[in-house]
Amino acid sequence: MTRAEPRLVLAALVGYPPVEGSQRVAAVGGFVRDVLLERIPRELDLVVEGDAEALARSFGGTVTVHEPFGTASVHDEDWRIDVAMARRETYPRPGALPEVTPATIEEDLRRRDFTINAIAVTLDGELVAAEHALEDLEAGVMRVLHERSFIDDPTRLIRLARYAQRLGFAVEPRTAELAAAANLETLSGARLGGELRLALGEQQPLAVLERLRDALPFDLDPALAEAALALAPADADRALLVLGAAQGDPAWIERIELTARERAVVAACREAAVPADTRPSALWRAWRRTPVEAVALAGARGDQRAARAWIETLRHVRLEIDGHDLIAAGIAEGEEIGRRLERALLAKLDGELGGGRDAELAFATGEG
Repeated sequence: MTRAEPRLVLAALVGYPPVEGSQRVAAVGGFVRDVLLERIPRELDLVVEGDAEALARSFGGTVTVHEPFGTASVHDEDWRIDVAMARRETYPRPGALPEVTPATIEEDLRRRDFTINAIAVTLDGELVAAEHALEDLEAGVMRVLHERSFIDDPTRLIRLARYAQRLGFAVEPRTAELAAAANLETLSGARLGGELRLALGEQQPLAVLERLRDALPFDLDPALAEAALALAPADADRALLVLGAAQGDPAWIERIELTARERAVVAACREAAVPADTRPSALWRAWRRTPVEAVALAGARGDQRAARAWIETLRHVRLEIDGHDLIAAGIAEGEEIGRRLERALLAKLDGELGGGRDAELAFATGEG
């Protein structure tokens, strides 16, 4: 690393709101790591030797404060910054949330997860790094900062797999030994679930899971999951899809404390199948209330063409008419309106209507 490289980090801050005040402030963590690796950062993290909330509010956006940890996030339509008070951490028991006290930036770096994330650049250009951080970044190595790292916070095991896969980094031998002894059972379900969702949101979630196969109760058919991910559209929740593709004890899903909606998506993924009748109207009847993630898995298990047709085209088909048009045409208000619109939509899906609004209205009013 050369002295000039911190300027790359500062240059990457162009476009963000100016930092005000005299407190010592630094860009830190993944932002610095990615800029020094000449990668596009996913977020901007700042650390301040002082009041994180006050610094966040000085930017003028919408602020969310997390008081127990001395952190705040601020955003508007165009940018987001996460701000943390420089801090020390102590863990009352393995897997518990840390107790924090104010510290210097140098001390803050020593409490972080991996050396490559323990690099900061102050806003006047000073580079500050934990021991081994710069050489590990140069060598492409993942290394924890102390022997109790995975004991204190076992979520670091999942982050190890996530970062190593994303960056293509090797795991330093002693870190690998410590990771092999890590115990995710000490984590709360919420913390485990949150970290797992981040891991499954990576570009190569199956490769991340492969790195974690000895630590997680997953029985996953990689070919099935890969086929489903290939079918899934951009609006699919890839993490829930992979969870739905996993076999094993369903009680484990309860352990990671998904929301009711998320549990419903995972359950639908486990049960979804392509119907025997694959006419467009039949697919609409079968899948109109089915999460798109479950349809992708159904296609991966059976007829991919049917699933692709639903995902790419059929689920987006709409009538040009609505209930007001039928009422204006003399159809009495009530359930009959809905039945007539549904029949018209099914006919449109199966290509039985001529094009356009007039054909739809004629069919729905019985004049077609």
